[in-house]
Amino acid sequence: MPILRKTAQEKDAGRKLKYFVRGDLGVSYTQFAALKMSGGVRVNGERAQANHLLKPGDVVEVALSEDAPVHAVAPEFLPVNIVYENDDFYIVDKPAPLPCQCSQRQENGTLENRLAARFGEKFVFRPLNRLDKGTSGLMCAAKHAHACQLLQRQLHTGGFVREYLAIVEGEIDGEFTINAPIAKAEEASVRRVVDFARGKPSVTHARAVSRGNGRTLLRLKLETGRTHQIRVHMAHIGHPVVGDFLYGREEERLPGRFALHSAHLALEWSETAFSFDAPLPEALRSLLEI
Repeated sequence: MPILRKTAQEKDAGRKLKYFVRGDLGVSYTQFAALKMSGGVRVNGERAQANHLLKPGDVVEVALSEDAPVHAVAPEFLPVNIVYENDDFYIVDKPAPLPCQCSQRQENGTLENRLAARFGEKFVFRPLNRLDKGTSGLMCAAKHAHACQLLQRQLHTGGFVREYLAIVEGEIDGEFTINAPIAKAEEASVRRVVDFARGKPSVTHARAVSRGNGRTLLRLKLETGRTHQIRVHMAHIGHPVVGDFLYGREEERLPGRFALHSAHLALEWSETAFSFDAPLPEALRSLLEI
């Protein structure tokens, strides 16, 4: 059961407990209502009412209830690379090709199955950033609902940074930004297209890192997080991601995947900045060799 704990400061003197818990601890209105009923909010170890007035030095504790899994996930005892873990979230380096989550069509053979084996029977998968089956690299996932709620507030802000490495067809120089709205190609399709009439705002910043073999290694930073955003944008400007069988063409050296890698992830948690990096896999580096 996750426990949130914080000490009231001089500025909190006379402040109502409910505002402290919802403001400083980030507990939602719905969560706080449930906590009141269960006695999950305490001050200095004693159960307290919502309108309790705080004094400097009061220790406020909130015991969040565990949420049950929506569905059972079959554990698969296969390798999973957890690069960082604390009580609230973890960072995993996903290989490719490997789907992130189970679905009606695929109940096994996913990262979720491997994580279920790693974390046990009460495991609930709460990814903050999802990667396509064919994309490798860093993902962040929350361990409990409250952490997920707080981390989701950071998405698409300067507090949650995602950078990718992609090898694209053709040679490109310098830095550039692609500002092109993305929409579904058609209702039943997984394809996305640039559509200035009905698309949602989509912005990708890119910088050429190196070139070789008629291809370019780009470092890309997402300002928005649309489905297939990098893949769609690169195809739109005539430089599809190498091996992208949906928006370009397959590459026999990349069975089941394409040359896109989540290389950098940074976030803020408990007033601490975290930063993680994952090097480009050898299978992708070799694509630039002549």
